[in-house]
Amino acid sequence: MTFSIRAIIRGLVAPKHQLSCPTTVWNEGLAELHRRGGGVRESGAFLVGMVESGKRYVSRFIYYDDLDPHCLDSGIVVFNGSSYGPLWSLCRETGVEVVADIHTHPGVSVQSSVDRENPMVATRGHIALIVPEFARQIVGSSNLGIYQYLGSHMWQNFSHKQANRFFYIGRWG
Repeated sequence: MTFSIRAIIRGLVAPKHQLSCPTTVWNEGLAELHRRGGGVRESGAFLVGMVESGKRYVSRFIYYDDLDPHCLDSGIVVFNGSSYGPLWSLCRETGVEVVADIHTHPGVSVQSSVDRENPMVATRGHIALIVPEFARQIVGSSNLGIYQYLGSHMWQNFSHKQANRFFYIGRWG
């Protein structure tokens, strides 16, 4: 068996969490989402990193509008399917995978019907995060909408009371 010191530390710090993100990556990512949306429109990103023992670790945000420069033009995220090619290429080249996606909403962090019907990655187990108020403030997991895709446009909600057990923001190795 191969043991990783980093994996052991992660297991001790965030043992039951399904998704984890270092504080610095999280804070910088939310600030950039707010900047890109200008406080008046949605913005979003793919969260990439690694999956280890079924748990997902975020190492970087890849912003939607870096892949599709016009996806934020209407005020909501409308991501062109042809822009997935560069995302998958970047993941292959850097050895990461998409572990979740994140986007902002103007008000509360509740999944809209458009969000439910149009997952950014339509794979069972994919995690979608929604940040309230166009990410005007850095928020913790309990302020997010956290949804895991079950397939067939069905989602499990891990928001609010369940959020702190599902998503860990902090140092993990």
